[in-house]
Amino acid sequence: MSRRTVAQLLVVLVLAAGAWWYLANFAVRHGSFDLKVYYGAVRYWAHGNGEIYDYVKPFSRYGFTYPPFAGLVMLPMAVLPWWAANALTIAGTVLVTVVILDWFLRPVADRYGWSRWFTVAVAAAVVAVFEPLHETVSFGQVNMLLLFLVLLDFRWFIGRGSRYGGVAVGLATAIKLTPGIFILYLLVTRRYRPALVAMVTTAAATVLAMLVAPDASREFWTSALWDTDRVGTLSFISNQSLEGFVARLHPTDPSTALWALLVVAALAVWVVRVRRADLLSGVALTGVAGCLVSPVTWVHHLVWTLPALLLLLDRGLAARGRLRWSRLVLVTGLVTLLASRIIWSYADHFTDTGLLFSNAYLYATVLLLLALPVSRQFPGVPDLRQLDDRTVGPADRVPGGGSVGNEAGPLVEPASLVVRGEHP
Repeated sequence: MSRRTVAQLLVVLVLAAGAWWYLANFAVRHGSFDLKVYYGAVRYWAHGNGEIYDYVKPFSRYGFTYPPFAGLVMLPMAVLPWWAANALTIAGTVLVTVVILDWFLRPVADRYGWSRWFTVAVAAAVVAVFEPLHETVSFGQVNMLLLFLVLLDFRWFIGRGSRYGGVAVGLATAIKLTPGIFILYLLVTRRYRPALVAMVTTAAATVLAMLVAPDASREFWTSALWDTDRVGTLSFISNQSLEGFVARLHPTDPSTALWALLVVAALAVWVVRVRRADLLSGVALTGVAGCLVSPVTWVHHLVWTLPALLLLLDRGLAARGRLRWSRLVLVTGLVTLLASRIIWSYADHFTDTGLLFSNAYLYATVLLLLALPVSRQFPGVPDLRQLDDRTVGPADRVPGGGSVGNEAGPLVEPASLVVRGEHP
């Protein structure tokens, strides 16, 4: 073993020990609360005790809130012991997180001649203290699995002009409605074919659920979907969306008009930016925008900002001079903030300084939407001139039929690309 490898192992071990210490002393343990809701609801339903939406976790007021198709996807849990379901969920989340880190950091490793395993291991130790991620693991949430599905689609299918582009986005939307914003992204950027495929896939999965579970589907689409009490209190500190911000301004009577105005403004900025962005930047910005405009964005939902943070790091390292350092300072500050748990000190204090700190994660998300640098090159996919016109929109083209490269030069091709008030 070379001295360099030994040094890298020591660095990784020190960072991992630091992450373990932080999580042991500061992270809140939720005991896979959300997964227990899914597990209990699916077993209750599969064993003929009633409809999946009738189930309420004992000693709580929480039940299953996802579409019926999600219940079908989770049905294997009905025959698994609890320890197996929990272990598989945690292992799956860790695995897809490592894969996503590899997708985004391979260009960085190649650019500087760093070992691939070392780059990913260092990043994994850092993101382990990223609150949205360790909250996702601790709750037993599905966010990272859905993020992986969406990124897989854009990286391997939509980005390469495949006829199957949009299928994974459609499945993610059928499982949990919020990834539907990526279908809107496809429409806004005039990628009509994958948008149609995604919509058809979502519709097909939803119809399948209706055929298999008509009573559950009827209850979800006519009742459970519209019952806001099932998801928790909108003003709860964990809700770091624009709706949560407005609700905390006046918890007893939040302004619907103000919320709508802020959502329209956020979407307008998003539309302008994604129409000028490359595919990878557009996907990252869409994950950020989804966190802002969703009525409920619990802290663990903020893993959807991870692609934007990784992209900001990449493009910071690829830049030069003051631009490089300003981006690196920005991404370091944002990751530090999103690992700080600072909002929890203001869980019942929304005025004065509380107005700032109780919404700190929201402000970080807004800053990402505004400041993420965009280019027109998606590393690891064919040149845009080789893609089907039905896949590539006008926003991807430049005069003369070429494509615009990264402002700091082309990137090297990667391998691929319970707390109270909160509900799963």
